[in-house]
Amino acid sequence: MHATHDATNDVTVSPAERLAALRELASTETFPAWEVESNNHIHTCYSFSPYTPAAAALGGRRAGLRVVGSVDHDSIGAADEMTQACRILGMGSVTGFECRAFFEEGNDGPFASRKLNNPDSYGIAYLTVQGVPAWAREKVAQWLAPKREARLRRTLAMAEAANEILTSLGLAPFDPQADMVDRSQYANGGGITERHLLAAMADALIKGFGRGPALVEGLSGMGVTIPPALAGALGDADNPHLMYDLLGVLKSEYLDRIYIQPTDELPTAAEVVAFADSIGAIAAYAYLGDVAASPTGDKKAEKFEDEFLDELFEALEERGFRAVTYMPPRNTPEQLERIHELAVRHGMLEISGVDINQPRQSFNCPELRRPEFADLNEATWAMVAHEALSTVDPELHILGSGRLSPERLAERIAEYAPLGRAFADGADAAELAEKASRA
Repeated sequence: MHATHDATNDVTVSPAERLAALRELASTETFPAWEVESNNHIHTCYSFSPYTPAAAALGGRRAGLRVVGSVDHDSIGAADEMTQACRILGMGSVTGFECRAFFEEGNDGPFASRKLNNPDSYGIAYLTVQGVPAWAREKVAQWLAPKREARLRRTLAMAEAANEILTSLGLAPFDPQADMVDRSQYANGGGITERHLLAAMADALIKGFGRGPALVEGLSGMGVTIPPALAGALGDADNPHLMYDLLGVLKSEYLDRIYIQPTDELPTAAEVVAFADSIGAIAAYAYLGDVAASPTGDKKAEKFEDEFLDELFEALEERGFRAVTYMPPRNTPEQLERIHELAVRHGMLEISGVDINQPRQSFNCPELRRPEFADLNEATWAMVAHEALSTVDPELHILGSGRLSPERLAERIAEYAPLGRAFADGADAAELAEKASRA
């Protein structure tokens, strides 16, 4: 595995400096052959991730990906750097953000008491807004600002609860500002997440209990259930990813002891769709599906949407969603076939990706090399074209202003995908937009 060039992944320097370092590196490094894969769900340092946008794009290129996309929690901060980094590397890009929302208006309705795609809450859904035109990024930042602020206040309250646990164990507490906020990109428009909180708590536990068997013993003593698959990693004193591994365990097995449910920071799903439509972006529901095992250790086996999926898709259409996003490595073939059939039936664009937020994860999504996922790759290229073209001319939104029939959606994807490839290969967006306007 390549070591990431220091400057491309240095959060203490400016995006311009990271991009300059990337240009220099790209001029000398020999990259692998392209795969047909893409990943439209990469988190960066603007939410919680070991990667800057430039480093995330570079990691994708080193994995042979043709397209990468950033979706940070409550933040659009990565978008400009990600777009430019992909341009340098000859890749396509799709940018946006991820947020949580009350699925029901007033949180009162048939889905308010159900777990959708969120392990921590009932009636609250993870949504993405992707394909954000460049001209809309500042509007997105303004729309997200009060939500980021409210989430920060709630996370600071959870940090206080976490520190009470640490001190009750005779361990030194962490400093929420220095160890949680300052290690984030909150000051630069980034989001604060539970992962920032749990990273600070994990560091405090490692420092307090020590590494190796002492850490495992200490965690067991405080009531943390350690999944067998991670027992060895947590007990390995030389584990370079120890903080990330412990964070994942805390998220799945311990977070509920300090978690405070969100209230005023959340929009409704309908409000997210309306905002996305107003800026020419695409709001998507993020399908999770019943979980048997989590590849990153941050989700325990649990039931989510599968028992009421048909009903959910009817509700998504009623609320104006025109896309669904999902992660092929997380789901069974049966789940993937069902989500695809429902998306086609409801005329919804399908967006693929795997959330990258810790260093053990591969940027690759080898499932996308299989013939049955060819449509997902074409949809990704169409999204690349959508973002580039609608930046030039908002009228070139791939989905237009209304719901498309399944047949017309397939036609639009077929029309836009070649333009996305041309853009990644260096074509000028304005020239492509003129070509699309004449089509």
